Amino acid sequence: MLSSAHVLVVDSDPLNRVVLENTLSEDCQVTICDSSASALEIIASQNVDLIITDIRLVDDSGVLFLEKLKESPATYMIPVIIISLSNSYSDEVKGLQIGAVDYITKPFSPLIVKARVKIHLALKQKSDLLEKLASIDGLTELPNRRLLDKHLAQQWQLCQSTEQSLALMLVDIDYFKAYNDVHGYAGGDECLVKVAHALEEVINHRQGFVARYDGVRFCVVVTGEEPAQVESLCQAMHDAVDQLLLPHKASPICAHVSISIGTVIVNRDFSIGIACCLKAADDALSQAHANQERIVVVSNLSAG
Repeated sequence: MLSSAHVLVVDSDPLNRVVLENTLSEDCQVTICDSSASALEIIASQNVDLIITDIRLVDDSGVLFLEKLKESPATYMIPVIIISLSNSYSDEVKGLQIGAVDYITKPFSPLIVKARVKIHLALKQKSDLLEKLASIDGLTELPNRRLLDKHLAQQWQLCQSTEQSLALMLVDIDYFKAYNDVHGYAGGDECLVKVAHALEEVINHRQGFVARYDGVRFCVVVTGEEPAQVESLCQAMHDAVDQLLLPHKASPICAHVSISIGTVIVNRDFSIGIACCLKAADDALSQAHANQERIVVVSNLSAG
């Protein structure tokens, strides 16, 4: 809904700020400020759906402000409308080339501004929906591998800079091929969905991240946890799946569906890289399967 959209107005002229706020406040939430520095603080702490600014801000060049927005992965997707006193074609071309979606000259018509904002907010909502759909697994509705890779890269960098630990867990449903052979692919899909929701409920309580890793495996990422807490989380996931009591007649180890988990905890040496970490988690999962250990945890993984 457009009424829930948040528009940030950045303008050095107090009259323009008031007019724009009054023009747009009936249709969406509006925040106003007079400088790019204030705008960047607001953007860092709040969700902003669209920005209206002047290409010639008094405190700082609007061009530099727009360049900062488009250089940052966190803000480059926010649409920017320039409303400026400058009717110079070079300013208009420069603003559009840097990444603005529209350019309106002052004095402006409130009705024109209102209509253009409505158009760009609607386009932004459609873009956000497509981005969300592209990042969600269609069967389990968990984040997919694409979003997992993005999240893992962000958390890896954050933990490296803040010296927090990162734990990565690969979760596999035991003897799932045999389950499919007995219950059929429709039954297998239903099993995957139920296991996914059980894992998601556990992980959400711990502020972690769970995604579908591949066909029958899931990946969990948590940060800042001690090894004992990570093992406790692994056990909680096991318990949650056990409590589903999904019959598994073809399993040689359990009467119902169960899972195995391979876990890697990285504390200091992030130079090993994400690919090495995933490989180590995969090896730990293979060991859990081979030895029927259910949970295998590798701590202090290092490049050496």
